[in-house]
Amino acid sequence: MSVMQSGTQMIKLKHGAKGLVRLFYLDEHRTCIRWRPSRKSEKAKIIIDSIYKVTEGRQSEIFHRHAEGNFDPSCCFTIYHGNHMESLDLITSNSEEARTWITGLKYLMAGITDKNGDGLLNIEEIHQLMHKLNVNLPRRKVRQMFQEADTDENQGTLNFEEFSVFYKMMSLRRDLYLLLLSYSDKKDHLTVEDFTQFLKIEQKMNNVTTEYCLDIIRKFEVSEENKNQNVLGIEGFTNFMCSPACDVFNPLHSEVHQDMEQPLCNYFIASSHNTYLTGDQLLSQSKIEMYARVLQDGCRCLEVDCWDGPDGEPVVHHGYTLTSKIPFKDVIDVINKNAFTKNEFPIILSIENHCNVQQQKKIAQYLKEIFGDKLDLTSVNIGDLKQLPSPQSLKGKILVKILSTAEMSPPESC
Repeated sequence: MSVMQSGTQMIKLKHGAKGLVRLFYLDEHRTCIRWRPSRKSEKAKIIIDSIYKVTEGRQSEIFHRHAEGNFDPSCCFTIYHGNHMESLDLITSNSEEARTWITGLKYLMAGITDKNGDGLLNIEEIHQLMHKLNVNLPRRKVRQMFQEADTDENQGTLNFEEFSVFYKMMSLRRDLYLLLLSYSDKKDHLTVEDFTQFLKIEQKMNNVTTEYCLDIIRKFEVSEENKNQNVLGIEGFTNFMCSPACDVFNPLHSEVHQDMEQPLCNYFIASSHNTYLTGDQLLSQSKIEMYARVLQDGCRCLEVDCWDGPDGEPVVHHGYTLTSKIPFKDVIDVINKNAFTKNEFPIILSIENHCNVQQQKKIAQYLKEIFGDKLDLTSVNIGDLKQLPSPQSLKGKILVKILSTAEMSPPESC
């Protein structure tokens, strides 16, 4: 944590702009990340509690837009935060700095705080951490890793450095480790010759050159000692295997390559059911940020279940259950802000309408006011499927399809 609080110079990537070098640091209370210089001054911060996830490597949309940049994936990471799932995309000068920040942020996100403020975690707090991170390991295995990481004189607790060792052990992919051992003659690393054999035999690659293997080691290996010896350890091997370099599909297909001029009904559409729910359909919370999340993940059809709310304002929730309620207006607002950040193809809102006529008018009002010109108001003869518009012709548009309960009056035309 001291490294994070002292600050690290990193490159901050932005949409359509060159990266900015900034000093990022954890504040003294460990509650937010700040950076300087910034025109935002005191507002240049991210609250730890607002962080949704931290991803390693060049996985975000902004990193993909900067594909021409020769960034080492082991030095790259992304922080997703806020109600609208904004991303902060960062590049460190070396992989060790990136690992420190990724591990530290996950430590802070878990919300594990030692009661006496001494910066140490005991075994029960580690079990809580594993539960919050949704890591399902036998308690016996967790205790074994805890004891291996606990090397200082304060036995029974882990400081931050020991926790970093524990986190590395916890993150180890056993399947990849066994694969490494099988091609390295049971050594803890792959030589260039070993790695060449792995790529040819296991990955079915042809024309594997020594230079290609050395380039992989330079890009993905974490240990400077291993880099100097031209070998790939388990962390570097795992980084490589989990990177886009090992994607099984044609990289050209990461961009839209299909014919998008066909009628809309000719396509499979990535859809979300009960989009607003964070968990089960009976007791869980409804949150507007779920709409931002699924849009960031590529969904183009979202479900909005509308019910009569207080003060004449429609709400969204799962009817006849104990799920919480969120204002319809807030849902439409977050959809409007996130609709086309991932791609420009149309959004379909699947509205299940349970509202009275007055609140249906509010629904129509908010759709028109908030979406504006994005809302597609053209009439379509759904009886003739061949005449449906194409995704290409509907770029940047939001379509609404409404299922209205039989006893309710249909909503007025938008």
